[in-house]
Amino acid sequence: MVRTPLTDSERERGLALGRTLQRARAGRSAAEVALRAGISLDTLRKIERGAIATPAFFTVAALAEVLGLDLNDLSAAPRRPDRLAS
Repeated sequence: MVRTPLTDSERERGLALGRTLQRARAGRSAAEVALRAGISLDTLRKIERGAIATPAFFTVAALAEVLGLDLNDLSAAPRRPDRLAS
């Protein structure tokens, strides 16, 4: 399956999400947060550094719950109307 390249805006949103998650993690280890969210440590690390710029909704929701974040705050960046969610 060939993926459509990310736009600059999507890359920026991915980096912003990663920074927000790192800050919210505070003193907790990435391993602890990943375990509690039910995702792999590798996936969390990729999200935090922006390598996965558009993680699955349920992944973000699980991380938000573990970190005590509001999903509305994580999805505040505007989306391009010509890109449909699959």
